[in-house]
Amino acid sequence: MPVRDSPWPAGAPCWVDVTVPDVTAATAFYGAVLGWSFVDAGEAFGHHHVAQVGGRAVASIGPAAADAPPPAWTVRLATDDADATAKLIAEHGGTVLREPADVAGDGRIATALDPTGGAFGVWQPGARIGFETTDEPGAVTWTDARLSDPRRGREFFVDVFGYALEAVPEAPADYANLLVDGQPVCGIVGAPAGVASHWLTYFSVADVDATTAVAARAGARVLVPAEDTPFGRSAILTDPFGAVFAVHQAAQA
Repeated sequence: MPVRDSPWPAGAPCWVDVTVPDVTAATAFYGAVLGWSFVDAGEAFGHHHVAQVGGRAVASIGPAAADAPPPAWTVRLATDDADATAKLIAEHGGTVLREPADVAGDGRIATALDPTGGAFGVWQPGARIGFETTDEPGAVTWTDARLSDPRRGREFFVDVFGYALEAVPEAPADYANLLVDGQPVCGIVGAPAGVASHWLTYFSVADVDATTAVAARAGARVLVPAEDTPFGRSAILTDPFGAVFAVHQAAQA
């Protein structure tokens, strides 16, 4: 149960969030599926509900604007300077969708597209560092970018965040880990044929099959049924609003 109380290193995924048309329904769904409790951050934070595991923040769910795109989990990458990172994103072929802005003392945020069209965010920590725990049931355990042109995506993310690359022999041939200080922090791979570029968030669970069954009863759609991989057992689902996420059960040592 890795617990953290200091900022994440630049380039590491440090937060995930989603906006939905019905926050009450979404919190009920994720509470049932991932065991989350919630704290309403209040009016100053747009009534985003911070999801917690054991009293520690792991994600947030907020209300979508009327003209918002379809719900999707956004992975936010840590940065020491959101403004400088936004400039690098634009210089290397990305598109800044939401210019850097302060979030009521919690930090500074921006949202962007990589050159292949995959949406991601950046987070410069203030009072909130991002994830306060990872790799335990209900918390994020991994994220990866699934891009229509992974070669172009690798070039972009290396240029913007300074990652090193590491091949993963057990994974698909085009899969690479992105490294910060020699440690893998996320992955990048080609998107399935006909699927737009996107990031996928994996939430840790104790039992993928049981969680998938609970999610289906609560209104989820199962995109990829539970299956074993060299890294553990996973399934890919959508929530009732269409936001895609994965659940993952670590392989037994």
